[in-house]
Amino acid sequence: MRVAVAQINPKLGDFENNKNKILDFIQRAQQRHCDLVVFPEAALFGYHPFDLLERGALVDLQLKKLKEIEKKIPKGICALIGVFTKNTAKKGRPYFNSAALVEKGKKTKFFHKELLPTGDVFDEARFIESGKIANSIFNLKKKKILVTICEDIWAWPDQNGKSQYLKNPLAQIKSRMDLVINISASPFYPKKPARRRDLVKKTAKHFKAPVVYVNLIGAQDELIFDGGSFALDQKGKEILSSISFEEDLNVLDLESMQGGGRTQIHDDSEMIRRALVLGIRDFCEKTGIQRVHLGLSGGVDSALVACLAVEALGASKVTGIAMPGPFSSAESLSLAEKLAKNLSIHFLQAPITKAYELLKQEIDSCYNVKEFSVMHENLQARLRGLFLMAYSNKENSLLLSTGNKSEYATGYSTLYGDMCGGLVPIGDLTKKQVYEICDIYNQEMEIIPEQILTRAPTAELRPGQKDQDTLPEYDELDRAVEALVEHSREVQTKTEKWLQPVLMRTEFKRWQAAPILKVSKHSFGRGRRFPIALKNSELE
Repeated sequence: MRVAVAQINPKLGDFENNKNKILDFIQRAQQRHCDLVVFPEAALFGYHPFDLLERGALVDLQLKKLKEIEKKIPKGICALIGVFTKNTAKKGRPYFNSAALVEKGKKTKFFHKELLPTGDVFDEARFIESGKIANSIFNLKKKKILVTICEDIWAWPDQNGKSQYLKNPLAQIKSRMDLVINISASPFYPKKPARRRDLVKKTAKHFKAPVVYVNLIGAQDELIFDGGSFALDQKGKEILSSISFEEDLNVLDLESMQGGGRTQIHDDSEMIRRALVLGIRDFCEKTGIQRVHLGLSGGVDSALVACLAVEALGASKVTGIAMPGPFSSAESLSLAEKLAKNLSIHFLQAPITKAYELLKQEIDSCYNVKEFSVMHENLQARLRGLFLMAYSNKENSLLLSTGNKSEYATGYSTLYGDMCGGLVPIGDLTKKQVYEICDIYNQEMEIIPEQILTRAPTAELRPGQKDQDTLPEYDELDRAVEALVEHSREVQTKTEKWLQPVLMRTEFKRWQAAPILKVSKHSFGRGRRFPIALKNSELE
């Protein structure tokens, strides 16, 4: 028996596109003499639909496309396809998260997800009814196969012996299996691939059977799915590995226990870089956006965003705009221009000094302002946002914000200024991670000018300004951000004690931020549900 692993990148709600892609992969799998082809979770609908599931007509349209697949699937091959199905019972939530087993001339069988994630970015129990894994068994070519869907294998205890679930439904199944399949839409963060393998290994050893794990690839809004599908034999040895961050069709022969191998990425920074490139590319493609632009300050953050954008979309679709102001240095403009030349992107200058002086005079007069203050700093930042958004309107171009996670955590950003934009590619990176990924781009040749990487970070909104005039040292701040935001740890260090109340006071800014590409276990955005209006002395 030969099993094809079809790691695809569906488009949310584009059922015709997804149907055609599925049929194409089925055809390719049959050409490779496969008996079964397995697709990821929600492969036909796209993932994650969230409140699109309020519209039952969309689920009906998706199921209509499933009917078309049933008619067009060739003889001699079965397909296991992730779909959403309707719960026809009079009780419970309206839908199931399902796997459809499709075979020419036979009634399609459906298997339903049992464990429904509700943590971080997920809230499946809002619309999805729980199924029963014990009912998710079928036979093919004299082999007994168990189907699980994503979270269904996540009840095994972790390295500390802890599980987020009171019961593990897999542990309740005692009957022999010849194969276990898990179809997933598992978002990326650097330690996730190792955790998946640990869970699959536990599953394989429990059932004394090989396990095929098929993961979605692609990005949807802030979520990035890395693929990296694989299979382990009954002892936990890897027998198939698919590529990460790209579509792939791989084949496992269950008789020889051999499958295709792909080169794997082991460096965290390189994985994050590829994830961010995919995130930008898919955000633009799935929203129909053709061009992007960003403010090039001559600093490290905008330099990295420019590099990522060029890799994602091509240099011809990226514009860098330098906006020197009254406190900008000649070096900043020179470095921005040099970077743009190295990347071969379109480069514009849009000086803000004249507009700033005019508005400063009017505002100072209206409000009887006598001294320079943060108001004047923010005025410059907002003027830059104004210029950048004007370019968006003129060129129908997406503005990429260039803030990082450490800045967003401290509120070291200006609403309607440098926070303007439609996507924040590096908003889940600490400053240290920004430099690490910049180093990757400079491995073979100097793309990012060395001075950008060595000069002290500065917003240049007042004379001689440096980030560290306002913030703790970035090394200490980065560690505090990881501890409090990513790991939700109790305050321990001096910097964490400083950061905790700052995090609470600046939550209102992050509620208004553009979508932030998620590349950590816990990021700002959809998965962080902190209130804005909160007064608690214990947090100050």
